[in-house]
Amino acid sequence: MYPANFEYVVPSSLHEALTVLSESENAKVLSGGMSLIPLMKMRLVRPTTVVDISRLPGLDTITDEGDHIAIGALVKHAETGSNALIREYATALAQAAGVTADIQVRNQGTTCGSIAHADLAADQPAAVLALGAVMVADSVRGQRQIPAADFFVDTLTSALADDEILVGIDIPKGGRSAYAKLGRRGGDSDYPIAGAAVWIQGTDGSVADARIAVTGVSSKPYLASAAAEAVIGGNGSSDAIATAASHATDDVVVLEDLYGSVEYREHLAGVYVKRALEDVLA
Repeated sequence: MYPANFEYVVPSSLHEALTVLSESENAKVLSGGMSLIPLMKMRLVRPTTVVDISRLPGLDTITDEGDHIAIGALVKHAETGSNALIREYATALAQAAGVTADIQVRNQGTTCGSIAHADLAADQPAAVLALGAVMVADSVRGQRQIPAADFFVDTLTSALADDEILVGIDIPKGGRSAYAKLGRRGGDSDYPIAGAAVWIQGTDGSVADARIAVTGVSSKPYLASAAAEAVIGGNGSSDAIATAASHATDDVVVLEDLYGSVEYREHLAGVYVKRALEDVLA
């Protein structure tokens, strides 16, 4: 299919892009286009205006800001997956970016674009949840910071307002993390049937704090709080990990589709929470 007619705008500055968004009733932002264009071709979304920010300067950097790593809006999946800072301080995100879709998508699509798209089965949203990242949203009204825990509202729905652009992601330093998943076709380069990201902080074998996020299972990626509580205060024993895995889907509605039944997804969520925990505690 072909998309409905729309006005195509290529702004020369972020301010211009934000102004167009503020003045348009039904505008969409395009960076890599890997999520937006398929939806437009199927006419699941019909924007009257498409604002292409892919050429804007200064939004394609990953920088060390002392206490956190800052990822710009135009950083590609491939760069997120290979960048030394991300691999050191946000390992789960590097791993998730490295198994996002196929190589063509990873070289064109952006990490912020994937986050803003808020797909229920995307890889990188789980990682930013586990890492305690902060989303930086900008508009003509000013800039605001949105904790990852508050960002994902529902399927394809985020906390971004219609006139806002996700201009960056800030990831706090500290702790260790890992991501693991099972793709729909049995490998890594596909949406996960279930995936889990784990972040652990602790010394001398003890777990002082933890966050565990699950994707592909419910209507949005979510923090599995009961699973994290099962390992906090312990030493990462096999019993604690097994208990955490058993709580992977507590308090969420597990979805069923042609890729897996409710029971299968519940099982896989536990399996991949366990694997991610074992990886980060090894």
